Amino acid sequence: MQRLAIAPQGPEFSRFVMGYWRLMDWGMSPQSLVTFIEQHLELGITTVDHADIYGDYQCESAFGSALKLAPALREKLEIVTKCGIATLARPGNTIGHYITDKKHIISSAENSLRHFSTDYLDLLLIHRPDPLMDADEVAQAFLELHQSGKVRHFGVSNFTPAQYSLLQSRLPFSLVTNQVEISPVHQPLLLDGTLDQMQQLRVRPMAWSCLGGGRLFSSPELAALRDMLGKVAEQTGAQSLEQVVYAWILALPSMPLPIIGSGKINRVRDAVGAQGVKLTRTQWFSIRKAALGYDVP
Repeated sequence: MQRLAIAPQGPEFSRFVMGYWRLMDWGMSPQSLVTFIEQHLELGITTVDHADIYGDYQCESAFGSALKLAPALREKLEIVTKCGIATLARPGNTIGHYITDKKHIISSAENSLRHFSTDYLDLLLIHRPDPLMDADEVAQAFLELHQSGKVRHFGVSNFTPAQYSLLQSRLPFSLVTNQVEISPVHQPLLLDGTLDQMQQLRVRPMAWSCLGGGRLFSSPELAALRDMLGKVAEQTGAQSLEQVVYAWILALPSMPLPIIGSGKINRVRDAVGAQGVKLTRTQWFSIRKAALGYDVP
């Protein structure tokens, strides 16, 4: 498994990231989760993606329960988590909203440390752009967490280039990623400047919902895309449509790190196999056209 420095001043992450958004749906005991973590580590996937709100605020603690059973796993992992969204799943929240004040960011990071039973986070992200975000206040929170050693690196998720630049302008160190949605069924970021900014800064984005949240394989409207993925799979020797999709994302010059969202190790293994699938430009653009329904201008 290839590893990448995700930014000039950033850490090294595995080329694929294991996403734990749906951990509570997988029905794993702490011991079975330990086994799953060990299995994806054997595949070279050392980076794990979380958020405070995942699983109605339960995923971090469930993951931490597994780490308590096998403490040695912590030093083999890079833990990424996010904060900044408040949902109705937490008592006292009467409306879903964003929250990026200094007090919340610090308390959320400290809660995550407790949930994971660790004394540091490798990477903390602001989960969504907040129209009430005070960039100076976020920067103060980041600086305090960094100086205390509680968080080693910082980034954002779903930010526009302008929002990214605003927060970066307030920090003495570099943000190391922007976690964004990238897939054949969601292509705006390919041309709106988001990935261009990442390439300009030599910062590697993280790609979520690579398979379109499952729509890619279930929506009748995407039948033409599935047909094209099948043709490309035959041409390249890919073992599945999923491999072709991941190969399509890996081909982007900003070098995104795809997040895998499955709790089935066979699907994780299949996804990792995409590293051996190389697409020609014609194949790449054929997938783009099949997804969008139109050719380039």
